[in-house]
Amino acid sequence: MKIIRLSRIVCFMVFSFCVDEVLAQRERDEFPTLKNFKGLQFKSSDSTIYMNFRFRMQNRLGASTIDGDNLGIREFDARVRRLRMRVDGYLYSPKFSYTIQLAFTRGDQDFDDTGVANIVRDAVVFYNFTPNFYIAFGLNKLPGNRQRVNSSGQLQFADRSIVNAAMNIDRDFGIKAYYKNKIGETAVYHLKGAITTGEGRVANNTDKGLAYTGRAELLPLGAFTDDGDYSEGDLMRERTPKVSFGGGYSKNVGTTRSGGQIGYYLYEPVTLQTYFADAIFKYNGWAYQFEYIKRTVDKAITYNEAGESAYAFNGQGINQQISYLFKSNYELAGRYSWLEPGASIGDYQQETEIIELGATKYLHQHRIKFQLNVNYQTKQGVFALDGKGNRWGGVFQVELGI
Repeated sequence: MKIIRLSRIVCFMVFSFCVDEVLAQRERDEFPTLKNFKGLQFKSSDSTIYMNFRFRMQNRLGASTIDGDNLGIREFDARVRRLRMRVDGYLYSPKFSYTIQLAFTRGDQDFDDTGVANIVRDAVVFYNFTPNFYIAFGLNKLPGNRQRVNSSGQLQFADRSIVNAAMNIDRDFGIKAYYKNKIGETAVYHLKGAITTGEGRVANNTDKGLAYTGRAELLPLGAFTDDGDYSEGDLMRERTPKVSFGGGYSKNVGTTRSGGQIGYYLYEPVTLQTYFADAIFKYNGWAYQFEYIKRTVDKAITYNEAGESAYAFNGQGINQQISYLFKSNYELAGRYSWLEPGASIGDYQQETEIIELGATKYLHQHRIKFQLNVNYQTKQGVFALDGKGNRWGGVFQVELGI
C-alpha cells in the first residue's frame, strides 16, 4: 500500500422497554427515533402503538466551471436533491420497533445506475434484548464509514465527500447487531456487525455471495451531547472536549455492482474489501473530523463478450473537515478531500483533490438551514488554474424538515 503523504493529511444509542430511558434524539439510520423529536406523532390510547411521521427536502442551485482559468459554466445543478418521508415507531412494546424511509427524487433512487426507481431506502425492524444490545432485520445502512452512516440531514456541507462517494458501502438487506457499554466511569465503546446479501437496495433476488461488515468505536471522554458524534458541526457547543475514534472492515463476496451495494453493473462478479478509520472531535463550537477509506478488488476491470469493459473502484482516500459555530448560529467550515485510484484503473480514474469552504445558517439546528459552499477541484496533484481537469464549483442549498 502506498504510504499516504503527510502533507495530504495536514491540508447505540439504544432504547429500553421503558420509553423514558430513550436517549437518542437526533435522526439516525441505525435505530428508530422515538422520543423528543418534533414530528407528527400518533400514540394509541393504550400506548401499544406509536408512530412518528417526518419529512425533509433539500432544494439546491449549483454550477461548475469549464476549467480553473475559464469561468464559463460547464453545467448547472438546479433540482430537488432529496425529498424523503420517514416513519419511526413501535408496536405493542418499545422493544419491538421499526423505521420506514421513502425517497421521491430521481437522484435519491439509484435510477441512473440501475434503471429502477428504488423508492424504499429503509424498511427495517429492531428488537432490544437489553438497554445495551439490539438487533435489526431488514434494509437499512450498514455500519460503515462515519460520514455515510451520518444522515444526509446532519451534514454541514451540501454533499458528502468524494472519498465517501467512491467507496462507501451504503445500505443492504440482512441482519445487524449493535452493542454498547462503558469502560470505567466515563469511556464508552460501541460494537456493530452485519451479515447481509451484498446486493444493496435494488435486489430482487440474491446470489450465494454475502457481505460481512464490522465496526468498533471508542469514546474515551464519554458520550457526546444529544448523540452528536453522528452529526456534523458542534451545534450543541460541547462544554467539555469529546472525541470518538472508529474503524472497521467490510467484505462483499461475488458482487456484480461497481461499488458492492451501489453503482452500475459489472460484467462478472468480483469481491470487494473495504477498510475504514475515522475520528470526530468537538468542543465549544469547534468541530474536526477525519476519515480514511481504502478499497481492494480481486478483479478491478471486467469485460463482456464484445470486449467492452466496466470497472470497480479500488484505491484510497482521505477526508478532513474543520468548523466553528458562532453563537449567532452561523457556521464556517473547511474541507479537504483526496482520492487516489489504484494503478489497475488508472485509465479510468485520476487522482483528485477538492478544497471546499462552507457557510451555514442554522435556523433550527440541522432541520432548517441555509448552506453556501464553494470548491476548487484539482487533478493529478496540479493546483495551477490551467491544470487539465481543474475547475471551480459552488452550490446553494436550503434544507427544510420536521
